[in-house]
Amino acid sequence: MKKLSARRRHPLAALVVLLLALVFSGGLYAVFAPTKEAQADTTAQSLTIEEGKKLYSVGCASCHGTGGQGTTDGPSLVGVGAAAVDFQVGTGRMPAQQPGAQVPRKKNIYSQAEIDQLAAYIASLGAGPSVPTKDQFSPEGADIAKGGDLFRTNCAQCHNFTGKGGALTHGKYAPSLEGVDPKHIYEAMQTGPQNMPSFPDTTLSEQNKKDIIAYLNAVNGDESESPGGLELGGLGPVSEGLFGWIFGLGGLIVVAVWVAARTAKAKKS
Repeated sequence: MKKLSARRRHPLAALVVLLLALVFSGGLYAVFAPTKEAQADTTAQSLTIEEGKKLYSVGCASCHGTGGQGTTDGPSLVGVGAAAVDFQVGTGRMPAQQPGAQVPRKKNIYSQAEIDQLAAYIASLGAGPSVPTKDQFSPEGADIAKGGDLFRTNCAQCHNFTGKGGALTHGKYAPSLEGVDPKHIYEAMQTGPQNMPSFPDTTLSEQNKKDIIAYLNAVNGDESESPGGLELGGLGPVSEGLFGWIFGLGGLIVVAVWVAARTAKAKKS
């Protein structure tokens, strides 16, 4: 005990304790501190959000508010997620040219890098659906038949059974799905833009969405062919009924007139 007390009173004891404490704390920092890669990723993400905020201030804030809180001219963007931004801006619907019953698809004015920046800023305002990866929306390996069943059950009432689109009420409409990027179809199902209801993974699973995209690709793709022959525009019972009325009933009338004329001629003879 006397030796231990003497060591504690040694002039260098405090210095040794300080050095040990510094070594211990430095070791803990080295173990638990974020790596340079993580720090670089964080810095890059912060810069992306900052650039997105600048783009938002110029092109979006006049309608959606300076902080995305919404105004009388545009809804709140808090919590809509990056996927909604990627869809709306990527399809040219936003920024809107003018108010109306529905914002139409038009030529996109932003690059994909700028869209990613805008999406990052909006995502920072509140949690929401993220932009899907290629594995999520790629139709490879999907069940086309099941996708057709799902589409006819959940989507055909508005978009027509082959995705040709259709009219709704008060000037609204369901747009055609021909030529739409699979990523944007996935994002539309995930976020429910404008008049469309959303179909989160709890309603339509990721695989269900892939199946629907595969079905639309099969019926509207570049190499798609109508298995039933002439598709009559693919517009469903309206065009098919009109075709039957004009040519089917018209043909029966022509036959009836011909039979009547032949009968009358035979009686005269």
